[in-house]
Amino acid sequence: MISYLFNTFFYQPLFNGLIFLYNIVPGHDMGISIIILTILIRLIIWPLTGKGIKNQRALSKIQPQIDEVKRKFKDNKEGQAKALMALYSENKISPFAGLLPIIIQLPIIFALWRVFLNSVNLDLNSLYSFVPAPVAVQSVFLGLFDLSQRSVVLAIISGVLLYLQTKMIMPSYAKVPEGKSSGSSDFGRMMAKQMLYLGPIISIVVFWSLPAALPLYWIVVTLSTILQQYLNQNNGREINKN
Repeated sequence: MISYLFNTFFYQPLFNGLIFLYNIVPGHDMGISIIILTILIRLIIWPLTGKGIKNQRALSKIQPQIDEVKRKFKDNKEGQAKALMALYSENKISPFAGLLPIIIQLPIIFALWRVFLNSVNLDLNSLYSFVPAPVAVQSVFLGLFDLSQRSVVLAIISGVLLYLQTKMIMPSYAKVPEGKSSGSSDFGRMMAKQMLYLGPIISIVVFWSLPAALPLYWIVVTLSTILQQYLNQNNGREINKN
């Protein structure tokens, strides 16, 4: 049942959307079709991802206080939970607000993953009757990258962009020079720095061995997230000025 619902409401619509775009895109470039489809999906879920980014930024700002509460109540889990909830309430933050966008996006991400894996070897059984099947699928993007094969260049680009995205949202206390913060902030800074480098490295390793269609998709997703973070940060500065 779960597989049927996933195929019916996520995989098939996205797969047919990709093939439809491929049929109408000049030059029938699968890479351009993937970029357009990814942008359309990101625009649809833009409000959700925006809420997630705002919530993450708000949590980052009070991270030193969170670390201090955890240190103070490290032997009292009940007291720690109450103190954290009071801190969240005082700053009007929901610690679980960022989970909803992620949960909603997960089936879309998995469906897109499968779509791009199957886009080169055309899955005729999943095409709607009104979407004509192309005679053949051109898998070379801009004459440079064969999307059916792995691409070291696209894998590295995806990692670099993820590094920039992570750096943008890195908690402000993580950028304070060492020796000028408390022990809890030092720990938080260490964890933030680990995520700053570990995430991009994992991204490169994973995409290194996958068809280039997937790092291309991830590059577009990361660029759109960077843009959204930039716009949210600028809006926040404007609000603070006023």
